Formats: sequence, C-alpha cells, structure tokens
Amino acid sequence: MNPQQWLDKGELININGNKLFVIDSDKQSHQPVLVILHGYPTCSYDYYKALPHLSKYFRVIIHDHLGFGYSDKPLDYSYSLIQQADYALGLWEKLGIKQAHILAHDYGTSVATEIVARNNENKLDDFNISSLVLCNGSMHIELAQLRLIQKLLLNPITGPVVAALTNKKILEKNLKNIYFDKTKITSSEIDALWTMMTHNNGKAVLHKVTQYIKQRYTYWNRWIGALRDTDLPIEIVWAKNDPVAILKIAETIHQETKNSRLTVLGNLGHFPMLEDPERWANSVMKRIKLWPN
Repeated sequence: MNPQQWLDKGELININGNKLFVIDSDKQSHQPVLVILHGYPTCSYDYYKALPHLSKYFRVIIHDHLGFGYSDKPLDYSYSLIQQADYALGLWEKLGIKQAHILAHDYGTSVATEIVARNNENKLDDFNISSLVLCNGSMHIELAQLRLIQKLLLNPITGPVVAALTNKKILEKNLKNIYFDKTKITSSEIDALWTMMTHNNGKAVLHKVTQYIKQRYTYWNRWIGALRDTDLPIEIVWAKNDPVAILKIAETIHQETKNSRLTVLGNLGHFPMLEDPERWANSVMKRIKLWPN
C-alpha cells in the first residue's frame, strides 16, 4: 500500500486544536474495539498488513501520534507522552468509544502506561479498558539497548543537526538493523515510512519527539508502578529477537504484574507487525479473545 492509499483510507480529526490522522476500520461495527498506539519513529502505517487480520474480529482504531505520520507536527510543542495520552483519550471520546482493548507498541507502550495510571486513579470518566496488550516497548528503559541514532537525537546539541541530516538511507539502515530477517522490509515500505515521517516538515520535530526516552526515566515510578498496581488483564506479546526492547523487558513486566501472560514470538525483530503480520496478529487475537470482551 502506497502513502496516498493509506492517507485516503483515513481522516484528519481535530483534537485540542491539532489534527490527528485516524484509521477507523468500521465505524458501524458492533465488534469489540481495539485501539492501537504505534511506535517511534514510524506511524499507523506499521499496521497496514496486520489490519485486515485484526479487523476480522475487532473495530480497529489507529491514529498517528502528534508529531508522527500524517498528524500535525507543531514546532512549538513539548511532545510529552502525558500530552500524547491526552490526545489519545480525547480522540476516543470524540469517536464515542466507551470501552476498548488497548494495544501498544514501542513508544506507544508509555502512552498506554500513562492511561493505565489514570485508570488506577479512577480518572478515565466514561472510558473502560477491557485489556492491555504490550508489544516490544522499552518501558523498563534501564534495560533498553538504545541505538546510536537515538542517543544522538536525544542530545540537545547533536539532536537538531542529526535530525536535519537524516535521510531515507539512514532510516533504511536503522530499520533493517532491528529486523530479524532484513529481507522482510521492502523498498516500498521504506519509501512510505520516509514519506510519512517527513510529511508536514517532520524532520524539524524528530529530535523533539525523541525526548520521550528521557520521560521514561522521569516517570518510571508512575508508569512501572501503574503496571504493578493495575488489576487489568495484560497480554505481553513480544518478538524475541528485538535488539532494542530486549526480551528481558517483557520477562520483567510479566514477573512484576498481577494479571499478565507472556507470549514470545521467535525469529522476529522490533516490528513484528510488519515482519510477519499474520503470525503476529493471530497471536494478539488469540490472547485477547481469551479475555472477556
């Protein structure tokens, strides 16, 4: 699927004065709702191959976080994960979503843990979480194996320079390095992800959205504490061969949470929904369907 086709599949929805790009698989569906929080530095396009599988059983809603994909990318914005949670909840409220399963990957897992923290505090008003699915996110940031480019973008001096110099070849190299099978990512997918990353002057905010890594340290007690305290059912569906969000993170979360189950998918890297979409989607659906909807 090319970038224009993905854009045509969704719509822009105004939330808090900014537009979010949203894919909604079936607004008329009476199926359980699955909301997806995507990862860094990509966007909702990560799920273009998994969406047909997931939408057989769920009304699937995916949006590009502010600063990503086809969503707005304001220059004068903090890109706080807490504010990203505000946008996600605001979107779901606008769409009339009262109950949903939350699936989160990478960057999105920290947006999800902020939402879980609010749920623990009884601050979600009319939104109920059916279950939480966590996929390859470095929530235990102290265990993460950060890539060099992430460290450079995180630095306040080198970050803006590296962001300005980043090009499609650099993106391709870094994506291939976190796949298990490097042949599984196609040139058309790299082209599409680059198009969406640079849309709306995206390179100008790349170093800003990378600051989420620091927030994982700052809010560690709140977000890891939220997972430890919650009574929500948690499915941990983890690609085993991820060199960044290593398996130890999944095992640690499984050990310290009350109501979690761990599914490990061998021979897959950081983007299992792109590398083997059917296998990954089937694993997610199998686990969610075991929880009451």
